[in-house]
Amino acid sequence: MSSPSANRPTGKRVQMLATCLCDAFFDDAARATVEVLEYLGCAIDFPEGQTCCGQPAFNAGDWPASRRVVRHTVKVFAGDVPVIVPSASCAAMLVHGAPLEFEKEADYGEIEKLGHRTWELADYIVNGLGVKTWPGKFPAKIAFHTSCHSRGTKSGESTLALLRSIAGVEVQIFGEGEQCCGFGGTFSVAFPNISTGMGNLKLEHMRAANPDILVSGDSSCMMHLAGMAEKEGHPIRTLHFAQILRDALKNGGLLPT
Repeated sequence: MSSPSANRPTGKRVQMLATCLCDAFFDDAARATVEVLEYLGCAIDFPEGQTCCGQPAFNAGDWPASRRVVRHTVKVFAGDVPVIVPSASCAAMLVHGAPLEFEKEADYGEIEKLGHRTWELADYIVNGLGVKTWPGKFPAKIAFHTSCHSRGTKSGESTLALLRSIAGVEVQIFGEGEQCCGFGGTFSVAFPNISTGMGNLKLEHMRAANPDILVSGDSSCMMHLAGMAEKEGHPIRTLHFAQILRDALKNGGLLPT
């Protein structure tokens, strides 16, 4: 198996947007993202003034509030280096959502520029840095959940390519693979019964594949599904794919444990 260490880029400077959920609940996913990027030779700037991408207000229809958050993000992430996000959802907000809500605003150009240099993590590794395979080992059967926001992008296929290249990883295919988990941010609050039904359908098909771990690139989906499973009394183990990449390196002796 080829290793990215042989020809990985060095000296590439990036900015990292950690996301609200990493900040509040999934700090190790953010830590793993840093370790993976540093392994690939990236120098990471972490603007301390960062808050949110603006998606919650955007999805709720409160675009004036969302624009205030996005303007703050543009200010905090000033410059011209890539902005890396360990979330297809947040990346999609800055790439697609924000330009949509700023179409008639005077600062549309600034918003569009930020979107043009924003990358979801797996997409950046595979298509930005040209790393196609991943070294190390991670013996586990995993079910990979493709989030709604990663559809139509290269994030899902990039994540799967990296995961499948890791020694020991078995990706379990399950039914209704394109089915939404039912979270949808405020959707799960506004329509809890529909959200629960969608989540149960996803869990039913996923459990039929009997994976060891549920993996995704969106912590919000994992939080929703894991929360439902725990409430039902049948908890499932979840990991962000960045944690798999990081742990594979550690298992292979390429990072300190």
